Amino acid sequence: MPHVEKGMQVGLFGGSFNPPHAGHALVAEIALRRLSLDQLWWMVTPGNPLKNKSELLPLGERIKLSEKIAQDPRIKVTAFEARQNFRYTADTLAYIKARNPGIDFVWIMGADNLRDFHRWQRWRQIVLTFPIAVIDRPGATLAFLSSVVAKTFDYARVDEADAPRLARMKAPAWTFVHGPRSSMSSTAIRAQKSQQKQ
Repeated sequence: MPHVEKGMQVGLFGGSFNPPHAGHALVAEIALRRLSLDQLWWMVTPGNPLKNKSELLPLGERIKLSEKIAQDPRIKVTAFEARQNFRYTADTLAYIKARNPGIDFVWIMGADNLRDFHRWQRWRQIVLTFPIAVIDRPGATLAFLSSVVAKTFDYARVDEADAPRLARMKAPAWTFVHGPRSSMSSTAIRAQKSQQKQ
């Protein structure tokens, strides 16, 4: 895990990043700025249990590509989940919380992930571990309102104007952050590459 100092506000941005692209970098930049973060951990996961692993690039390659695209020195690319053999976000977040007292964490996710969030292992536990910042993504702006998690935890939604204080809030607390959006997606990039091979 990256080194942190007590009192820091740290964003946790996890994903398979298969491959990482400018859209991911944009989400990270928006999160750093709008949430007043001291650091953002770009957590490259071994793989998403809900996604097909046959198209998954090797972990080392995804780390290298992430480091190339994540230019801000406050962004720390890490893959400690693989070393710990974690498969589920709930386990990762519990581990981070136990080992980093005095640090204020916020979980960062693209709005496109919100639709299936209730299918994640122990999703309620995730919402109750750290505050969550949902960053706008193309085509997901309205879909997030109808998601199971938004309806279940509507009482915990925080005004976007309070985003800079989100990391210091007690979970459950979440906000939706609007901003510039990139239409790039890892799925589209993989599809384009496989078409080029044919």
